[in-house]
Amino acid sequence: MKNILLFGAGKSATSLIDYLLTNAPRQKWHLTVADHDLSLIKSKTGKSYYATPAALDINDQAARLQLIRETDLVISLLPATLHILVARDCLEAKKNLLTASYIDPEVRKLQADIENAGLLFMYEMGLDPGIDHMSAMKLIHSIEKKGGQIFSFKSYCGGLISPDSNDNPWQYKVSWNARNIVLAGSSGATYKEKGKVKELSYEQLFDHTKTIHVPGLGKLAFYPNRDSLTYMEEYKLTELATFMRATLRFPDFCEGWNALIKLGLTEDSHKIATDQLTYIDWATRLVHEQSGSHEENLAQFLGVSTKSKVIRQLKFLGLLSPDVINLGDKTSAEILQFLVEFKLKMEPADKDMIVMMHEIEFERRNMATRMHSYMIVQGEDNIHTAMAKTVGLPLGIMAKLLLQEKITLTGLHIPVMPEIYNPVLKELEDYNIRFEESFE
Repeated sequence: MKNILLFGAGKSATSLIDYLLTNAPRQKWHLTVADHDLSLIKSKTGKSYYATPAALDINDQAARLQLIRETDLVISLLPATLHILVARDCLEAKKNLLTASYIDPEVRKLQADIENAGLLFMYEMGLDPGIDHMSAMKLIHSIEKKGGQIFSFKSYCGGLISPDSNDNPWQYKVSWNARNIVLAGSSGATYKEKGKVKELSYEQLFDHTKTIHVPGLGKLAFYPNRDSLTYMEEYKLTELATFMRATLRFPDFCEGWNALIKLGLTEDSHKIATDQLTYIDWATRLVHEQSGSHEENLAQFLGVSTKSKVIRQLKFLGLLSPDVINLGDKTSAEILQFLVEFKLKMEPADKDMIVMMHEIEFERRNMATRMHSYMIVQGEDNIHTAMAKTVGLPLGIMAKLLLQEKITLTGLHIPVMPEIYNPVLKELEDYNIRFEESFE
């Protein structure tokens, strides 16, 4: 019997837990799921004979290390800042680690120790990062193998609401960690376009969103994602004139989010006393008092009309409400997160949607070609989401490959190598996660 330990039973864990428990009888696995919320774990594992729920305070190192020592493989779906605790314990207990999160500077410091211990720490093994790396590398390697010379690479991905459930002025609902949504883009973005390195600040990011056309969906807006340049090295495309990774949204979302940034409502460093503060007073703190109403002053500050879509979006979130916030001392980002989780939550029958698209321009035999490769995945309901499926299944498949000893790789990696991406992408097709390609 092989033991698997999963940290975190949140929104993204559903499909991973289902996959591991479905495979458990045949593969002779036992799964322990550790989270601070025992009832949440039980809601995901049901009465499965192959699962053990473990209530855990993640900061309790002794309890954490004990669980890790008793397992064969660790998977972490914790918030990004907590992975390092698990990574250090896995190193001490000599256990392999899989996670869907970005490689961070802290775990980079452990790189040599991971390699020397003969362990595999596979990071960025989810959707974005994850499926994006695997599908992109498969295309890149295939083009290069046929003698193609790549000169432009753009990759887009977004967790969106399905058109069937798109019923609010934001054209958005929360299918993953709401804090990540509120802080998305806050560090700005760096990418390369036509030979020039471009840097956008957070304040510029949602202001100049461009659009791409996705077959069957039409126009989607995108904004560049974090630091694209670090992946030029990983993808071995350091000479490219254009290289960008970007996030997709419906266009209305970007316009509304830009207004929230201008109003200072995504700021996350200063606490505000909210027990006597109304939502409208909080939302208009930066707005200069004119002779008009709150709403008129707000519209003027944002350079829109009081009848505009942006004002409708702010009203929908409750930002023009005279109600008292009453949440104690919170940052603006925390207040906004509270509103987003409540006002933009997915109802039980709502379906989400994942859209990913790669656009690669290359030359082969003196012929310039532009290739589009795209994937659209629909969720089933607000629990079995496309987000949970696309984040969780790559981790589950990777866990199976490791426990079957089909992977001999060691060290700290992201999934850019054929021995990982070929079997994982192949099995994902069994779950209707596949790419369509077109050339022009």
